Amino acid sequence: MQKSLFAFLCLLLAANSSFARLLDKPVFGGMYFQWGYNRDWYSKSDLHFKNGNKYDFTIYDAKAKDKPDFSGFWSNPIDITIPQNSYRIGVYLNKKHTHAIEINYDHAKYVVTDNQYLRIKGQLNGEAIDKVDTIRPYFMHLEHTNGANFYHINYVGQHALLTHKKKGYTRASVIWKAGAGIVVPKSDIILQGKRLDNKFHVAGYILGLEGGLRYYPFRNFFLEATVKGGHANYVNVLTVGDGGKISHKFNYAEVIGLIGYDINFQKRKKKDKETVK
Repeated sequence: MQKSLFAFLCLLLAANSSFARLLDKPVFGGMYFQWGYNRDWYSKSDLHFKNGNKYDFTIYDAKAKDKPDFSGFWSNPIDITIPQNSYRIGVYLNKKHTHAIEINYDHAKYVVTDNQYLRIKGQLNGEAIDKVDTIRPYFMHLEHTNGANFYHINYVGQHALLTHKKKGYTRASVIWKAGAGIVVPKSDIILQGKRLDNKFHVAGYILGLEGGLRYYPFRNFFLEATVKGGHANYVNVLTVGDGGKISHKFNYAEVIGLIGYDINFQKRKKKDKETVK
């Protein structure tokens, strides 16, 4: 975790000088909206359950997977929010749209795989426990399926690769993003035969880096494909029983496809364009 945080801070500092120059004389050149879908992969995680004297134990190295739910398009095609979806709302900080700040949201889903053979250690119902056993879903099941819900504030950079020769607007570009934020899960949990379909709440923090390609088939309409990676730390997941908490952390990777639309606040002159031959 310390190494990933150090690398994340180095990347932010590397972008700091150009970003600082923008803040001297900011020009809000427009904004954009994006919508799309994602697939996700997660590292193993240690799940720590605690509720006063009732229990305090850890399940080690639990595997988890996403739950894309793209079949929801067939069962309920009107509700486009059922699958793992993503949206972004951004504000451009210059006329050429090469720098921006955005709200970056991923409705990712996180499901701990049932029936894993794992080590469990700690105290349960007043008795010490330290064994390797199959974790049955009636004993413990954990999923953030109404969202692991990653919210970021991102700095966004964009570099043109190809420009429309006649009209002067960018056709293709490389895009990168770096940011941090909060996780707001709605978890579904079973513990010792009791279930809690949770409420949305702030449960921790997240760091993320994202990069990919953006393509404009038309002046204001664009397609974007990116990969994203980072670290999520859930320090306060609510669970069964008053005062019960779960904490766990993991690294994640995503593949994201988006459509987007630009709104320009100022007309850009042809002299301002950067033609890439």
